[in-house]
Amino acid sequence: MLTSLIILGFILSGFASPFKRATSLIVSLTGPATNITSIDDLKFTAIVFNTGSEPVRILKYGTILDDILPTRSLTVTKDRQTVPFTGIKLTISLEDIDDSAFAIISPGESVTVNRELSTLFDFASAGPGTFTFAPVTSFQTVSPEARITDAGSLDLVTVSSSSVDVHVSGDLAKRDLPVLDARAVDICTSSSQKSFIDASYTEAKSLASIASSYIATNGANSLYTAYYGATSTSTIRGVFNNVASESSRSRTYTFVASFSEVPSTNLCRGTSVASRNVRGGTTLHELTHATSGTDDVIYGCANDQALSDANQRINADNYNCFSTQVYQNTQC
Repeated sequence: MLTSLIILGFILSGFASPFKRATSLIVSLTGPATNITSIDDLKFTAIVFNTGSEPVRILKYGTILDDILPTRSLTVTKDRQTVPFTGIKLTISLEDIDDSAFAIISPGESVTVNRELSTLFDFASAGPGTFTFAPVTSFQTVSPEARITDAGSLDLVTVSSSSVDVHVSGDLAKRDLPVLDARAVDICTSSSQKSFIDASYTEAKSLASIASSYIATNGANSLYTAYYGATSTSTIRGVFNNVASESSRSRTYTFVASFSEVPSTNLCRGTSVASRNVRGGTTLHELTHATSGTDDVIYGCANDQALSDANQRINADNYNCFSTQVYQNTQC
């Protein structure tokens, strides 16, 4: 289930508090020559400076500091249109990450990261021209001494940064991510885990179908507007319908599940929507990435509802929380 986008689910857990601006962090970005003839030359260096008086501890995943995983560490546009991202999107478990997931920048110090982008974006579909590259600088931070336990442990801060323009002509052919093979089956070797993953996929499609039908019947009621504001109901139904009808044999879906997550029916037996531990909701979240290009703006049902309409529309977790709430309201 996935060609150009590999969804890597890192055992879900909600986090992140409302946006703040980090005045002590500065990000600089340098790139290749102004004009290049191959996307293989799209190599960038980012430097994150801490100009403050206190150390800063930053979660690296999905930011410009992520120097290991092929995540969207930069955004790429051409003629103000977003160039399709072809790397991985991920969600994080606070219980399972260790110190390697963070960068700690002492006062007056900096961290330098190098990124190559040829395999991470579909430049061929955009065609030759001038591309604008900007680092992802929405950082999730926590005190260096703090123990991360829940959503309140991390602050989501935004940092200003300049962008880099590069004119690309010649070789724009799409590159594939290394060592990732396209497949459309669950290859888990454990029968119990395979059964769990298959069930989560089936339940995700069912949650999506129920949510779409709910919107068709109830329109933009109070539950809908809490999660999607004034966004057109047809737009949100389209995202759910894409999940409900997902059956592509040309996609790879890579899912590292938390096998302690529960079936949707547990929402009728005491599991709360806010806990975000329903396996079908987790997989639905990931499938919205694959089928509708959603992003991970923030996690946690309350945080989802506090987003702007534009961010609610693209935030994958909004679809998780909304669909499980609909299930609990209508199926229990």
